[in-house]
Order: sequence, then C-alpha cells, then structure tokens
Amino acid sequence: MNHFELFNLPVALDIDLATLKSEFLKLQQQYHPDKAEDKDQALIKSSEINQAFKALSHVDSRAAYLLSLKKQDYHLDQSIGDFEFLQSALEIREQLDDATSAEDLTSLKVEVQQWIDGLVREFKIDYDDKEWAEARDTVRKLRFFVKVMTDIDKAEDRFLDDDSFDLDDDF
Repeated sequence: MNHFELFNLPVALDIDLATLKSEFLKLQQQYHPDKAEDKDQALIKSSEINQAFKALSHVDSRAAYLLSLKKQDYHLDQSIGDFEFLQSALEIREQLDDATSAEDLTSLKVEVQQWIDGLVREFKIDYDDKEWAEARDTVRKLRFFVKVMTDIDKAEDRFLDDDSFDLDDDF
C-alpha cells in the first residue's frame, strides 16, 4: 500500500490537506500503541503512518514521493545546475537576510509562493510527460523554495515576538 492509499487519497500532486490530516488522525488513533494489544506492531504501524504523513504534507516531498512510485527518485540530492535559477535563489536569500521587519517579508513571501506555484505547474507537466530528469530538477528547486518559505515563517515569528516585547510591561 502506498502513502496515498493509506490516507484514501488520489495518487496526485494536488491533494486535500484537510483530508490528509483527518485520515492521519484517524489512523493514529486506531494504531496508537497505548490502545494496542501488540505494542511493538502498533509502534511500527504508527511510525509508518507518521512517515507517510510527513511525505505527503509538503508539496516538495509529495512530488519526490510521486517520483519514487515511478522509480524515478534517484539523484534528488544532487545540486541544482541551472545558473539563472541559482542567481534568483541567491537574490531571494539575500532579501531574506536583509529583512528588518515582518512587513519586509510580506512581498518576499508572495514572490516565493509564486515560484512554488510555477514549479508545481512545471512538475505536473514533466511528470505527465514522463520527463523524469526535468521532474527531478523541479523537485530540487521546489525543495529549495519550500525551505525558504519555512525560513521566512521563522523570521516572521521572530519579528512578531520582538514586536510584542515591551519593557514597560508589568512582570
């Protein structure tokens, strides 16, 4: 049984994340080690459920998993060779490093989401056309931008935490 089947989802890049989470919670409750007679087996099943959930939760890992189902997921850890992409990626990283407020991150977040959306469209085309090398390259790029988006979220949290700190607050 593949991860999609485990969660009663179609084998596709576009999935309903609410359904994924709902099915995950049902399965976790069903196979929770504290409720099982065979705790060792329940731990193994629970671990498999967690791993499957993690793989399908993010578009980059979901795309990589789709490639693995087609036995086309090799060399995903290679570096990106697209010079223009690397230039753009470097500029975005610099913008993130130079951000001084949560507002600075808002436009960057929009730009990164546009990149992700474009790469998702590219992946779908490459996957449907069985252009495996291009699909693998797109997964590498998706991984980069999903990581950048995570870093933006962390930076936003830091700025929001800093803004909520006030020396005049009573302790």
